[in-house]
Amino acid sequence: MTDPRFFVDAWDPAYGASFEASGGGPAAPSSAQVDADAELPAVDWRAIGPRPGVRAPDVVLLVDGVRRIDASVWTAEDDGASFPGLAASYAAGVVRCDLQRGAARLAGAKVGRGLFTASPSAVDVVAGSVRYPVHRVSGTGELNKLPAAVQGPLTALEVEVSGAARSDGDLLVVDGPLRNRRQLPRTLGYIKTQHSQYLDARLTAVVTGLAAGERSPVFRLGTAWGGWSWYLRLPVALGAPWAGIVRMECSAELGVDEAVALADLSLVTLPRFASTPYKDPRAPQNLIPIAGLERRLRALLGDARLLHRVLTAAARAGATRP
Repeated sequence: MTDPRFFVDAWDPAYGASFEASGGGPAAPSSAQVDADAELPAVDWRAIGPRPGVRAPDVVLLVDGVRRIDASVWTAEDDGASFPGLAASYAAGVVRCDLQRGAARLAGAKVGRGLFTASPSAVDVVAGSVRYPVHRVSGTGELNKLPAAVQGPLTALEVEVSGAARSDGDLLVVDGPLRNRRQLPRTLGYIKTQHSQYLDARLTAVVTGLAAGERSPVFRLGTAWGGWSWYLRLPVALGAPWAGIVRMECSAELGVDEAVALADLSLVTLPRFASTPYKDPRAPQNLIPIAGLERRLRALLGDARLLHRVLTAAARAGATRP
């Protein structure tokens, strides 16, 4: 009897794993409808390397956002009811990478804050010089659902800062799914953690068999957000089947030829930004400019302990504004 193969994920366990299987295991399929015949017929799926003549754009913009819960709160309503809330800080920024000059710089960053709650009576919270405007959520506002409400304002902030930095001919790479940013031109979603398997076992074998610097054919996802998608493997030492693999997205409004062109472009662009294990615990998927941007954005959020203290003081003093 042959012993099973054993792998250690390259990521630091504090960050989870690069492939996060559901309770059904790595082979558990997603319920999403998949059209795998977009670029190549599914029966002909194979690894695709860089195509001759395709070169990286002169300018690449990488955008990311961070969020942090500064405090959990509860409201007391006149009728005796109570609603949970979250006082959250979030920030978005964009790094402009000039590949011609080999230089990168922060091209824009912005911080937002908010009080997220379903309370009908909640008003803005003022904590010292910091204001947390009310973001009223729908439904009953259960506490465990409130963190997801921060994503909408954060995404809007990412669109704002990236839009201000764009120029003709650049390529915008969004850290995470595109969501409602699919209308942005020349934009890719970059998903570094694989929560679901969208392909059947035979096509998944093509993905896990990719060599560094190769990609899968483009396929179409019929999820609520939809869109064209493909996998590529970044430079990585031999290891687990999903090591170094990221999933890319582009708008469903594009034609298949446009999606394939973006897939080819991603293959000659993204590997140069891959991180290394001795520098980043989420290497190689956590791209070097993104890692630096995350550190900068977290610093812009301010001191978490200080904000918690001033929020506590504001609550005691009833320091709110209509």
